Amino acid sequence: MIITGVGICMALITVIGVFSARRVQGDSANYLVAGRSLPAALVATLLISQAVDSNATLGNADLTSGFGFWAGAALPIGLALCLLLMGLFFARRIRASEAVTLPEFFEQRFGRGVQLASSVLTVGSFAILLAGNLVAIGFLFEFFSGLSYTTGIVVTIPIVLLYTLSGGMFAGLSTGLAQFALNTVGVLALVIWMATTHGFDIPAGLGPGDLEQLTSTEHGAAINWATIIALGLGNLVAIDLMQRIFSARSPNDARRAALSAAAGILVFCLPLSFVALAAVTVVGDRAAEGPILYVLLGHHAPTWLAVLVLSGLLAASLTTIGGILLATSSVVVRNVLRVDADATVMTPRVLRATRVTMLPIAVAATVVALRVPQTGILLTLTFDLLLASLIAPFVLGTFWRRGDARAAGAAIVVGIAVRLVCFVLTPTIYGTENTLLYVSNDFLSASIDGWSTFLAAGASLLAYLTVAALRPAPEPAGPSAPPSTTPSVPRSPDADLAPAR
Repeated sequence: MIITGVGICMALITVIGVFSARRVQGDSANYLVAGRSLPAALVATLLISQAVDSNATLGNADLTSGFGFWAGAALPIGLALCLLLMGLFFARRIRASEAVTLPEFFEQRFGRGVQLASSVLTVGSFAILLAGNLVAIGFLFEFFSGLSYTTGIVVTIPIVLLYTLSGGMFAGLSTGLAQFALNTVGVLALVIWMATTHGFDIPAGLGPGDLEQLTSTEHGAAINWATIIALGLGNLVAIDLMQRIFSARSPNDARRAALSAAAGILVFCLPLSFVALAAVTVVGDRAAEGPILYVLLGHHAPTWLAVLVLSGLLAASLTTIGGILLATSSVVVRNVLRVDADATVMTPRVLRATRVTMLPIAVAATVVALRVPQTGILLTLTFDLLLASLIAPFVLGTFWRRGDARAAGAAIVVGIAVRLVCFVLTPTIYGTENTLLYVSNDFLSASIDGWSTFLAAGASLLAYLTVAALRPAPEPAGPSAPPSTTPSVPRSPDADLAPAR
């Protein structure tokens, strides 16, 4: 009964996404950034939908029930911190740049080489994020339908491709609004049901008042803080986040959307941490049967509530997966392959190439999902890699004229090298076994888990500052700049907010 209800919801979401294709009208600007026409409220809704997908929600619940409140709450807190920083310092500048993808924003400041490097890093890291959402859906099918984990993942990909290939960003908007409504009702109903039937009994040592989770390495403090920082800073250069910022109809709309979404994420997600804590006692020994939220809904909640909550989570994951496929394929086509890069207008070839490129990206994410059946861990790892490589060039390149492509390149190479070495030589990933890529050694132990996030980010920052200090300061801008040869849509009145070149 539960899987039937969820299946009906999945079908409706697919129909809504496919129906939105008529709004594309063959224009790749409509397809990629919704014609830059979305008001702040709609952009905020899309930003919130990224944080309540099943990857983040199941990760929040599983980490909370296994390691304590702050281990799970670190996910929404980190995502909310990111959007707060985005709204305060970056959103208006990013939207005013008139870029279509994040690497184009890097090209405006550092040139083609950094654009290409950022393209490779963002596409690779977001294949991991996409995998995390596939993991959650695979577990859902396995737990509620009897299908294998692998089959659940394989079934999901064609469905998401169907409406994303058709509607692009408008499909993401349509499905995002649907899942926002579902999740609003579902989360509220789940919290009320838990409060009125079981209460919120919190196991000893796992509650929000047990601050050892934030102060003692033995209780996971390093990993919890690393999660908050990785999401809070690393997510600033998330290409699906940027896609939504670029879709805002003005720089001020982009700023308001980010600030509103920061508050919305906390309102939506933190109550789920308390539900997960209470669920530890409710499910008892059954906690080992699967993700704790699935066990709670499948064995203890009424069917109508399970269908409502799971449908909302599934819709959120489909929206996130579609957004990732769109953002990554856009980067590959526009910034790596440079299809029709010299055209004065966006061409149908760009539209077709973007759709075709989604297929291999989906396959790569499927491989990762089958290798690492984790949810919140993959979410954090995605932004951990971006924090180690792109945050220093992004932040310093936006607000500091000192530093050129060499400084950015040094930050990227040093940061990602340190992070990958630590990753390969550390037996755990954020407290779980490293089954993705671990080389047995006597140099690094699990004790460095969490600290390696700060080590790599610090190395990247130091590399940028060192090279920038050794390079001569840029000449002051002249009275006028030569006309740009890069095709773009007309610049907005706030174009002076773009980063200095």
